[in-house]
Parts: sequence; C-alpha cells; structure tokens
Amino acid sequence: MDATLPIGDFARATHLSVKTLRYYHRVGLLEPNEVDRHTGHRHYTTAQIPTAQIIRRFRALDMPVEQVAQVLAAPDLETRNTLIAAHLNQMEQQLTHAQNAVTSLRDLLTRPPGGTRADIGRRSVPTTPAAAITETVDVTEALTWYQGALGEIYAMLDAQGLASEGPAGGIFSTDLFTHERGPATIFVPCTGPLRPMGRVDALVIPAVELATIVHRGPHSNIDLAYGTLGAYVAEHALAVDGPIREYYPVGRRESSDTAQWRTEICWPIFHTGPAPDPHAPTVANDDR
Repeated sequence: MDATLPIGDFARATHLSVKTLRYYHRVGLLEPNEVDRHTGHRHYTTAQIPTAQIIRRFRALDMPVEQVAQVLAAPDLETRNTLIAAHLNQMEQQLTHAQNAVTSLRDLLTRPPGGTRADIGRRSVPTTPAAAITETVDVTEALTWYQGALGEIYAMLDAQGLASEGPAGGIFSTDLFTHERGPATIFVPCTGPLRPMGRVDALVIPAVELATIVHRGPHSNIDLAYGTLGAYVAEHALAVDGPIREYYPVGRRESSDTAQWRTEICWPIFHTGPAPDPHAPTVANDDR
C-alpha cells in the first residue's frame, strides 16, 4: 500500500504550492487520495507524485488546465502524444510571433527618426474592372480574411478561364482602422465576361490619385511603412477622404519566401504636380 502525505509534505515533494494543490483539487485535475471529513485536511499518496510532476511540467509550458486534464485522461499513448504535439506546435507559433515582435521593436528603435522615405511615390490609378469580394471584417481577422478571399478569387478566375490583369489589391475603409471593424474589399484586376460565383462578384475599382510606399517582407511590421507614408502625406497637406488601398505585387501566391513579399501601401491624395523627390528635404505643413 502506498504511503500517504499531508498536503504540506506533498507540496514539498512536488514543488506545487498548497494553494495550487487546492486549486487543482477544486477543478478536478489532481484530487487528494483522502480528505478528512472532520478537519478538511487533504492527504495524497506517494503514487500521485509522478502525476503531480507531469502536471507541473505541462503547466510550466503554459498548457491550460483543461488541456492537461485531457492529456492525463487520454485513453492511449497516441492520443496523448497528439494532444502534446498540438500544444508544442502552438508554443512554436507563439515563439515565432514573439521573435517577430522583438525584431520589429529593434528595427523601430534603430531606424532613423521619421523613417526612410526612399520608396515614397505618387501615381494615378485609372478605373479598373476586377473580380472582388467585399465584406465587413474585424481588424483582428483582416489578414486571415484577406488570404482566404484572395484564394477564392483566384480559384474562380481559374475556373472561368480568366487571367488577372495586374497585381491583386485591397481597399480598406477608415472604420477598419479607427473602430477595428469596417468594410474591406479584396480584388484582382481582370477583363472578360465574369460570372459571379460565391462571394466573388464583378466590381469596377474607381480611379484615384495616390501617394505610395513599398513595404518589404511579411505584414508583421507593416505599420512602420504606414507611419512613414501617413507622416509624409500630412506634412505635405495632400490627404483627402477615402479608403486606404494596398497592392500585392509579390505575395504568398508569387513566393513562399516572406522576405520577398512586396506590399504597396497607397494613401488617397489630391495631387496635380510632379512626382516627389524622395531625397528632397521635408516641408512641414504650415496649415495654409
């Protein structure tokens, strides 16, 4: 018969605090072998020490209590390993996200004040027929939604034998940025008799004057390019009301290497003069 330990000794043996052990008892993760009905004192057996050690290691890996319970209750080794592997994959994704955030912060701290403006330009975009999907989306889901919409549009074009006539693009309402939810459109320029299918419909993208900047790489730090372009537009008093546009000359469809991705960010402006000299000194807005 296994020896028993009061909760204090069991805490010392397992490096799980009394408070933690009481919590695990309350949620049913690790129940004591015996609870004195008069005093309420909990006692555990030595056979429970390995289980407590396993729980402690899973919790050190930030595995939720519910998942730890599922692992412990797994009917076989294959099921248990599948649950553990799923959590490890999630941890790897979180680690990648954290590493990207650190890299982005270091870039932000070391980049010149105001950022580089070598890629800023201005151009006119003519009216463009396109295949498009328009929906109201949350900003937290915008990237996933964009990827899914783009895949659906290209699949429909392939199914109807239509060729794209230029890089895909997106049109994003001001509400999406200011209120974290708003209309968004993903489109692929194309000509020919387009038959609406699923979420995809024909749309004429309106002509517009744009100030542009090219963001290189994945979208994790695209806000830096947005900031540079927004500052340039404000300082030159060029901004007009209208949605932001993006164009994707190189994306997931063109390259699996995220370092090769190119996103052109476009800010609607009122512009009739020559294209800017990116090396010219900045002229601040004097509110004239």
